[in-house]
Amino acid sequence: MSVTFTSLALAAAVAAGFVLLTGPFFIPELHKLKFGQSIRAEGPKSHQAKSGTPTMGGIMIILGITLATLIAAPFSTEIFLALFIMLGHFVLGFIDDYLKVVKKQNLGLKAKQKLLGQIIIAAVTMVIGSLVLATDTTVSIPLLAEPVDFGLFYYFFVPFAMVGISNAVNLTDGLDGLASGTVAIAAASYGAVCFSLGHGDLTLFCAAIMGACLAFLRFNAHPAKVFMGDTGSLALGGAIAAVGILTHTEILLGVIGLIFVCEAFSVIIQVISFQTTGKRVFRMSPLHHHFELGGWSEWKVVLVFWTVGLIAGIVGWWVA
Repeated sequence: MSVTFTSLALAAAVAAGFVLLTGPFFIPELHKLKFGQSIRAEGPKSHQAKSGTPTMGGIMIILGITLATLIAAPFSTEIFLALFIMLGHFVLGFIDDYLKVVKKQNLGLKAKQKLLGQIIIAAVTMVIGSLVLATDTTVSIPLLAEPVDFGLFYYFFVPFAMVGISNAVNLTDGLDGLASGTVAIAAASYGAVCFSLGHGDLTLFCAAIMGACLAFLRFNAHPAKVFMGDTGSLALGGAIAAVGILTHTEILLGVIGLIFVCEAFSVIIQVISFQTTGKRVFRMSPLHHHFELGGWSEWKVVLVFWTVGLIAGIVGWWVA
């Protein structure tokens, strides 16, 4: 489909407007329900002051994106799958937050339960993609003229990409405005890629993600009045992964989502190093805490990460 400035503006404005209009009503309700964030004792001491700040604000973001997409974009199989992946992760994140915040189960969903849910979402996506969209097993590699056929490995690669990016965005959500800002930048960058590749409907989906995340910063920038929780971060990670998978640019997720990848790898490296040598590579993981404990202010960490994310997004669009 052809994308116009009007349709892009509509998608972004509806998503942003929904978040901005519902926030003043929704956040006090979260306060009344005592849906406050529990801060880990082993986290930075400065974060203890955030304990009790309402969480699960991601509900506003995801509802805004869904509404804007349904209004601005024609309903296609691509849009159905993009919303399915995002909303599937939204349900997983909501259950995780509900168990932690309401049922006071510190760990929420078990890792195996969350992984199983994500694999089911990936499997359904691949089945529908094969039957309805007649998608093949090729993947576009940055700077290569022709896509590469992954063959049977593709059916393992897609779940890996989906699980990896959705959880990486989840890990990034540790500072006020960090995840919402970096996801907005990644969505804008992927929107440009989708436009270049002729995926008009997904371009509008990206515009809706960008609009909702930018509007959420009104309440989530430091000092945050609300956190998105796993409800938002896991779903937003799924949304970004969906765009990469549906455009067969899964490798590009690692470029445009460089910040998310670095955050995830910092945790992996920290765990492996501590378990094998008893030593930590970083002061604390994920990576944003390493810089915090190094003396950077929260705002400085966020602004630097946003800047790196913006550069990565521009590079990702260029190599696409």
